[in-house]
Amino acid sequence: MELTTFWFILIGVLWTGYFVLEGFDFGVGLLLPVLGGRRLSRDAADAEKRRRVLLNTIGPVWDGNEVWVITAAGATFAAFPNWYATMFSGFYLPLLLVLVALIVRNLGFDYRHKRPEAQWKARWDLAIFCGSLVPAFVWGLLLTNIVRGVPIDADMEFTGDVLSLLDPTALLGGLAFTALFVTHGAIFLALKTDGPVRAQARTVAAVAGVAAAGLAVALLAVLGSAHGKPVTWVTSGAAALALVTALAANRVGREGRAFIGTAAAIGLTVATYFVMLFPDVMPSTSNPAWSLTTENAASTEYTLTVMTWVAVVFTPVVLLYQGWTYWVFRKRLTTRHIPDDVAPATPAGDATGVTGPVRT
Repeated sequence: MELTTFWFILIGVLWTGYFVLEGFDFGVGLLLPVLGGRRLSRDAADAEKRRRVLLNTIGPVWDGNEVWVITAAGATFAAFPNWYATMFSGFYLPLLLVLVALIVRNLGFDYRHKRPEAQWKARWDLAIFCGSLVPAFVWGLLLTNIVRGVPIDADMEFTGDVLSLLDPTALLGGLAFTALFVTHGAIFLALKTDGPVRAQARTVAAVAGVAAAGLAVALLAVLGSAHGKPVTWVTSGAAALALVTALAANRVGREGRAFIGTAAAIGLTVATYFVMLFPDVMPSTSNPAWSLTTENAASTEYTLTVMTWVAVVFTPVVLLYQGWTYWVFRKRLTTRHIPDDVAPATPAGDATGVTGPVRT
């Protein structure tokens, strides 16, 4: 296998890992006003405890999940500098919007517990919601634009504008990914909680899953008709089957299998995107001859060789550490684990004032 192909695959794996892991983070943030709202709670105190339960399910892991996108961007910069330059310059404003949204969301995790006033917490809850919605939608929009192609000239420069990215197929991609993340997040909450929150999360997952299935099938069908290959129809079908299996498992209360199913559905969808893309990394709609490929966008052979050895050594270490983190914080949470008073300060990484693994 050529090193350019190896690094294209590795970057695809990094983006897949990011969407699978950060996907349920986004889903939890999007469900904060739903499962943590007053309509499903006995009173204001109970609603606050529910919101803290939701945020504590991702409190120990959300920052680790974000490392995947940093690694994916760094790998793209090092392995395919021309791809990185064209993509980040052409998508500058949407990517800036994603960055600002992630910063606001992360501030919400760290600051909502700093003061006891309900209005203070409500504003940071809104920040977490918006900071989850914007990246979820924009990532789907941008990734779909990359697959369908964007205007690029002979100098590998993006010649479109922001409005050219708002293609109907790209907008469908944004909606489909958002719905998938909501479903993934709801099933994650059902897996990580117990009591009323768990039951209501399963109900939300069932409803969101139907919408996600419809949008994802439509999206993959539209992209497949224009860019499909025999193998991508197989992976698209496997993604649909994984999502249906997840919804069936959720229906009978098998949250672990349901979570594996939604993770597989998202992973297979992203894999389908990258297979449709190859050997291009950024197709040009202006002239196919001006498309960026794994060959003309790549770094030198020496650079790719050094990077490969670094990846071989350090990637297993990172995976083992993150796996250990999930194992430590594997127990379920309920409102019984949430104290009445929030501590004035908490270590970084805990979103709402509860520290350490919860034992049930």
